[in-house]
Amino acid sequence: MSTRSAEPGPILTVALVKAGRTKIRYPAEQVGDDGTRITVRAPWAAPGVRDFGFVRFEPGDVFTEHYWRDRWYAVKEVRTAAGQLKGWYCDITRPAVPRGAELLVEDLDLDLWVSADGTSVLRLDEDEFEESGLADSDPLAAQAAVRALDELDHLARTDGLAGLLG
Repeated sequence: MSTRSAEPGPILTVALVKAGRTKIRYPAEQVGDDGTRITVRAPWAAPGVRDFGFVRFEPGDVFTEHYWRDRWYAVKEVRTAAGQLKGWYCDITRPAVPRGAELLVEDLDLDLWVSADGTSVLRLDEDEFEESGLADSDPLAAQAAVRALDELDHLARTDGLAGLLG
C-alpha cells in the first residue's frame, strides 16, 4: 500500500448498501490501493452524534477505512478530530467492488467493535443478522460472513488489528 503524501489522493464515493438499498453514500479520500486492499479516509459522514454506549461517533471524527476486494469485512480506524484513537469498527461485508470513482460495499449486518486499548471486543448485531434471512437466501454468503466475524474476533483478541492493517 502506498504511503500518504502531502498531495491529497483521489476522491471516491463510498456507497454502503444493505438489503439492496443504499444505506449511506459519502466522499472519501483514497490514501492507498495495493490491488487487494483499498484504504480511504473520511470524516464522520452521518448527521449529528451516534452514541452506541461503548463509543460515540461525532462530527470531527476521522475514519480511516480499509476495504478488501477478497475479504468479507471492512475495518475502520476511528479517531477524534485531535487524532486520539477511539478504536476500530469492523463491518462484515461482501468483498468491496470498485466501480470507477465509486466503492460499492454491501453490509451484511454483523459488526465488531474493538476499543483503542484492545481490552473491549464486542460482537454486534448478531440478532439483526439472524433476522435478515441471509442464511436462507444465500447460505454460502451467510457462512462467509460468520467466518469473517470469527476471524476478526480472533485477531482482535490475540494479535490485535494492527498486524492486519500494517
